[in-house]
Amino acid sequence: MPWPTEQDTEVFEIIEREETRQNTGLQLIASENFTSPAVMAATGSVLTNKYSEGYPGKRYYGGNEYVDESEDLARRRVCELFGATHANVQPHSGANANLGVYLALLQPGDTVLGLSLDHGGHLTHGSPVNVSGRFYNFISYGLTASDERMDLEQLRDLAVRQKPKMIVAGATAYSRTIDPQPIREICDEVDALFMFDAAHIAGLIAGGAHPNPVGVADIVTFTTHKTLRGPRGGCILSTEEHAAAIDKAIFPGLQGGPLEHVIAAKAVAFKEASHPSFSDYAAQVVSNARALADSLGGHGFRLVSGGTDNHLMLIDLRPFNSELTGKEAQVALDRAGITLNKNTIPDDPRSPFVTSGLRIGTPSVTTQGMKEQEMARIGDLIARVLADPTDDAILGEARRDVAELCGGFEPYA
Repeated sequence: MPWPTEQDTEVFEIIEREETRQNTGLQLIASENFTSPAVMAATGSVLTNKYSEGYPGKRYYGGNEYVDESEDLARRRVCELFGATHANVQPHSGANANLGVYLALLQPGDTVLGLSLDHGGHLTHGSPVNVSGRFYNFISYGLTASDERMDLEQLRDLAVRQKPKMIVAGATAYSRTIDPQPIREICDEVDALFMFDAAHIAGLIAGGAHPNPVGVADIVTFTTHKTLRGPRGGCILSTEEHAAAIDKAIFPGLQGGPLEHVIAAKAVAFKEASHPSFSDYAAQVVSNARALADSLGGHGFRLVSGGTDNHLMLIDLRPFNSELTGKEAQVALDRAGITLNKNTIPDDPRSPFVTSGLRIGTPSVTTQGMKEQEMARIGDLIARVLADPTDDAILGEARRDVAELCGGFEPYA
């Protein structure tokens, strides 16, 4: 039977409108980026048709000779990129990568230390609403009250008292460098496994703009679609000691058939990230974040921890306007064509559904080619909108200015 020839105008009109939104607005969500046409072409390739449960050379179905080549290529490229000895490129997401590691190396009820969600950690670092917090005894460490940096003294004290099976480092809303070496020393002191969740900063690591935890941590997990600029998905890097257990945990333990079209796209992204120009990109992401943070600080917003070392900043809205919530700010900025997300700040008095802060990132605008001077303009636009977030005239004017700015930097012209 042939495929239907009638065009699905409903779906493709939605896609066209989304493309217009991405081309004409500022995308400042720290966990988003623009992939290359090559990554998108691989994601939309005929590899989407192939079932390939198992691993290269050990599949449960036939016809996988080319899929095996593609997955082997992805594994080889990512190991070369990060200096790892083993890679599993099958996780469908960063969350699945993390859960796969837990399934491989922990038993239900084991004690694990992870960064608190309200201090910048991730749901999979032990949130009670997540499977990680339901199946394992996660105990949270946090930031110092004085400078809002990761509290290594608290982490060591907890580790000595609780004797965890594993310590998880990494964050989803933390703007400072995470040095893996001091955490390694704490893990060695208490004989704990060390997992580094590099979901947000994988691209910065690949580009030399953040210390590389590979070779320091026992396991490194990350997503491929944030600063790494690849397709949506996850990856696990480990030593050979843990390779077999992790592979078995991902399949058949956690997932069924891998998404081989996405794995091919990961291979494309790993090659792109190995190009010398990617280091320039990673450095510019950090420079842009610092420039945008400086601009916002000049307008009266408080920067959590005082600034940023990476691709994102966390903004406390209260010094700018004590009544303005993150939820209200997000909605107003969205109407002005500036997309970002509300976010809790450390010890936020408001609920996670309202928040007192915003999380802002620069990976996407840097991919578009914007630099420090554009970051100053973006800071001005954000301040202008949030000075009177209910004024339709101001929002409309800002929306026109955003479209004008983005007109010179369309990612998919």
